[in-house]
Amino acid sequence: MKRKGILICIFLSLCIMSLGESKLDYSKRKDATKFTIDKNKEIETQLDFSNKKDFEEARKGFIATWPDNKILDANGNVVWDFESFNFLEVDKEKKSPDTVNPSLWRNAQLNQINGLFKVTDGIYQVRGFDLGNITFVRGDKGWIVIDTCTTTEIAKAGYELLKKNVENLPITGIIVTHSHIDHFGGIKGIVSEVDITSGKVPFVAPEGFFEESVSENLMAGNAMGRRASYMYGSILPKDEKGTVDAGLGKGVSVGTNTILEPSKIIEETGGKVTIDGIEVEFIMANGTEAPSEFIFYIPKYKALCGAEVINRTLHNISTLRGAQTRDALKWAKTIDEVVQIYGNQAEIMFAPHFWPKWGQKDIKEMLENHRDAYKYIHDQTLRLANQGRTPIEISELIKLPDALNGEFYNRGYYGTVSHDTKAVYDKYFGAWWDGNPANLYKLPPVEAAKNYVEFMGGEDEVVKKAQASYDKGEYRWVVEVLNQVVFANPKNQKARDLSADAMEQLGYQSESGPWRAYFLTGAQELRNGVVELPTTNPLSKDMINGLPILNFLDYLAVRINPEKANGLDLKINIKFTDLNEDYSMVLKNSVLNSYNKPQENPTSEITLTRETFGKILLGETTFKDEVEKNTIQITNIEDVNKLQNSLDNFKFWFNIVEPNEQ
Repeated sequence: MKRKGILICIFLSLCIMSLGESKLDYSKRKDATKFTIDKNKEIETQLDFSNKKDFEEARKGFIATWPDNKILDANGNVVWDFESFNFLEVDKEKKSPDTVNPSLWRNAQLNQINGLFKVTDGIYQVRGFDLGNITFVRGDKGWIVIDTCTTTEIAKAGYELLKKNVENLPITGIIVTHSHIDHFGGIKGIVSEVDITSGKVPFVAPEGFFEESVSENLMAGNAMGRRASYMYGSILPKDEKGTVDAGLGKGVSVGTNTILEPSKIIEETGGKVTIDGIEVEFIMANGTEAPSEFIFYIPKYKALCGAEVINRTLHNISTLRGAQTRDALKWAKTIDEVVQIYGNQAEIMFAPHFWPKWGQKDIKEMLENHRDAYKYIHDQTLRLANQGRTPIEISELIKLPDALNGEFYNRGYYGTVSHDTKAVYDKYFGAWWDGNPANLYKLPPVEAAKNYVEFMGGEDEVVKKAQASYDKGEYRWVVEVLNQVVFANPKNQKARDLSADAMEQLGYQSESGPWRAYFLTGAQELRNGVVELPTTNPLSKDMINGLPILNFLDYLAVRINPEKANGLDLKINIKFTDLNEDYSMVLKNSVLNSYNKPQENPTSEITLTRETFGKILLGETTFKDEVEKNTIQITNIEDVNKLQNSLDNFKFWFNIVEPNEQ
């Protein structure tokens, strides 16, 4: 069977290497102000922190955790560090510090509880080894694995922990809930490609698993990756003034990402499969949290897997790193479908993030409340939009009803009501414009900023007034107004530092892990500038081998610089001898079009193998080097060079809180 695609989920695989932290200066960080302390204390009065049921459920069934402080790869590099969040002091139930929202601190402590847990007889989970969980279900002859975490090293460690402490049995099936890499990237740590292709181990995934996984993250990957460095706080230290939690889990393991093609695709709700004697029933959830996703139920264990549609946090309708906007209405209706079909049956609910829920009554109540949170956000956004309200106005007006808002699983640890309402507006109206003609043809940021600053009396006057606002705790306004000064004059360090101070306080107040990370990263870069740290390569060999040729050629088209390509008229045919497949690229009018067929009268022809092409993509070699080694043939290398010279190389560490180079 021909491979169709591969996820390059930049928000996970572009993790900043820890060795770069030594280059960063954290000395300018400040304490929480009295306004932040008071703001965080308000949260303590709004939620029932005396309720310890989540802590009981998060610890329920604990068997053992990893015997060492770290999980290492084959070369001795750290893939996961269990000690990095020890400052949370979960066992002592340490109270939240002034610099962390108490609700986020509570969530961070819960996510820090790690190890192998018995969910019920026949179902076990390894949690706290990665952003997500790996779940093992006992079949007739072995273990059925549900989601495999991000990296092979973590999947292997989880399996070893299970075999040592429960039962040493083979893997007899794989189920992947959806097309995000933290749910399948570790698959080759526990099974091989031969296991799947031979039929020895069935691999079940939802419709569109491969196709959807690659569609957006390759094309926009560089920008997503840079924004992800903000969203996940990649350059922040793990401490009380830095990263405490990612909202969905502790963070992402840094190791080897892999992919295998599913042997069984589920296409519709009601579909059933039997894996190693275990019957599984599916509900399709495509277009909710992921373009390709399903929820499923295991009748034998009366266990419901909520995938990433049902969580112990409000999720993102639009993620801060950037992605296609999701459908809040479909999300709510999918959960409602689960309620109608399994609400009176499920006695256990588990998922690839967070800890399980037990008890039919409690599960049904959680499903209904979680459904209603998304439905409320959707319906109320459109109600206010139909009254003429703008996205920012709507985000200020909508608050969840107390009955929903008081549930910890509806709190905004990952997504928030504020930016989810804006996402709903975007889904229906588009995000770039609110309908006001004054915003239809606005000046670009730098030009507008210079005009604003001049109108406000100059930089010094703006900074002076901003300081007065800061002293009153008006941090949102300080950030907004000083953004104009920074964009008008990025060298104004007083404005940068004061804006950083305000962002920092907003970060300390944030209940959302990504919001906290975004504000604190912005503060770090305003104070110290952008430090270009090493990053891991998002394209592993395994991923390159699965990448469709046309997808990559389409990505090249995104990199065409029209000035450099001006006047070029090229037709380049590419023949893969080992695949017996032909492709072509046509560059004209500064537009690159690609085809899975050759062109007549090409200006150049390239003949090579898929393996050599992969090495070139990975940067292990070049066209020139391979021509010299006679491993590829190019009839007119000058045309190939012209095409290469017309491509932009994207800079990863572009500016976010200050202007990019003009």
